[in-house]
Amino acid sequence: MRSTTSTWCWSASRPGTPHRSRPDRRSAVPLEPSRSETAHPEPTRFARVVVIGGAGQVGRLLRALFPGSTEVTSVDVVTSAGDGAPSLVADATRPDAALRAALGAADAVVLALPEGPALAAMSACAPLLPPGALLVETLSVKHAAAELATALAARHALQACGLNPMFAPELGFSGRAVALVPIAPGPRVDALERLIGAAGGRVARVSPDEHDRAASVMQAATHAAVLALGHVVATSGVSPDVLVELAPPPHRTVLALLARISGGVPEVYRDVQAGNPDAPEVRARMSGFLLGLGDLASDPDRFARCLAELSAALGEQAGPLRAHCRALFEATPKS
Repeated sequence: MRSTTSTWCWSASRPGTPHRSRPDRRSAVPLEPSRSETAHPEPTRFARVVVIGGAGQVGRLLRALFPGSTEVTSVDVVTSAGDGAPSLVADATRPDAALRAALGAADAVVLALPEGPALAAMSACAPLLPPGALLVETLSVKHAAAELATALAARHALQACGLNPMFAPELGFSGRAVALVPIAPGPRVDALERLIGAAGGRVARVSPDEHDRAASVMQAATHAAVLALGHVVATSGVSPDVLVELAPPPHRTVLALLARISGGVPEVYRDVQAGNPDAPEVRARMSGFLLGLGDLASDPDRFARCLAELSAALGEQAGPLRAHCRALFEATPKS
């Protein structure tokens, strides 16, 4: 929900720059779809699952989600799974005979790929799945994938959903949030949700538009702020050894985030900025606020009102978040 607070703080944005209205992107599905919408009341057991991109980190995370009774086949373009799991070396955008056979017998296919290959593989693989099978995408931006999956599910009588684990794969599901976007809902979507819950994940069902709006704040804006600080650090001439030695807890924490992002997979973080249609607007608002921050800070009353508005914008979460910050800082190494 958009804030209805006053403009003491927001007036720091660039003068004459109106807030741009967002295009009306209709969600592919309602937030809580009726279970009666599916015409395919198949069993909810997954006997055979194909994970495309199964040798990658996200693919490994999702392969481990299925019980031992499920035959999980990992598919990757250049390497096998490498952990003894059944695997195929194949290009899912141009399925060969072996991959076609695996898809034709699958109860579900999971696409753990970047956006370009994922959308191409979705179009190539969906027609090969049996009716009632589950199509799962794992992209960090949902709108385009949901539109394509909606059309493919209707054309080929499939169930479909999107997943986005809101954490690095190596951390595991336990206690962590997973966004689930129902696209063509049905019993296998519900079964997948139960598997995530059994692994300790906290599932939140959202529409594609709700997911992308939230991700623009949680990921695009957060990463942009960290990368901006990284640029300042890199161009400041101050030794990182000095920064770490002297850093108060907030700076040390953000430096740790910078080290994590800068040492991560570039395509993952690039996609957060380039793929989300809401990211440019979020970055523009950040830029406008920073350009006006000097003027804001020159007026003690306005600055105090700005902080009060920002606190109020957090609503009932402000207190718990302050407590979380204190616990985080208390756990931060002191040297």
